[in-house]
Amino acid sequence: MLHRVATMAFAPSMHVFPGGGVDPGDDAPDLPWAGPTPVEWAARMATDEASARRFIVAAVREVFEETGVLLAGGRDGSTALADVSDPGWVTVRRDLVDRHTSLAEVLVRQGLWLRSDLLSYRAHWTTPAFERRRYDTRFFACLIPEGQAADDLSSEAQAADWMRPGDLLAEVAAGRALMLPPTVVCLEQLAAAPSAAAFLAEQPRVHEVVPVLMETADGLTLQADLP
Repeated sequence: MLHRVATMAFAPSMHVFPGGGVDPGDDAPDLPWAGPTPVEWAARMATDEASARRFIVAAVREVFEETGVLLAGGRDGSTALADVSDPGWVTVRRDLVDRHTSLAEVLVRQGLWLRSDLLSYRAHWTTPAFERRRYDTRFFACLIPEGQAADDLSSEAQAADWMRPGDLLAEVAAGRALMLPPTVVCLEQLAAAPSAAAFLAEQPRVHEVVPVLMETADGLTLQADLP
């Protein structure tokens, strides 16, 4: 989890998952790709092929930028990259963050292929219509490849660390931590899973969730149709 800095325009001081937005560089047609194809992902995500491809590339790129975990490996899909701890990778990440390079260029230079098979599609949330900033967000999960380790170098976070889902949910319930509803729901699903492997093996039914304001006896509340 990343604990975002208080100066962020969106979700300041909140606990969030690593992630971010689609970048123009994510459209690079020559990006080396292994695993389920964009066509297969489009069917799974109920979207068009180009959009599905952008979502997967953006997810892999953002996780690398924010945590140092790179979901890439050999062309045949049988091996995942085991180590990105060399200082040179920090420079590569900085160049990605500064948009001096694209994930496609990084993979080509390193002789690597994006591993889409390491991702599991979990949820699709869109910000309520009344919000000034609106986001159409896809959520994924993955197991960190053996030999890699997440770090806390993201400039968007004042802290980054592993947390037990149940512990963080208890902090939110007690008012000691802040999270947006999609993060809460995803953490509740994680907390209910018997293991990380079992969670990744699930193929949950995913539909777009758009919370709406509803007038109730207790006043205005946000309601959503969850899968």
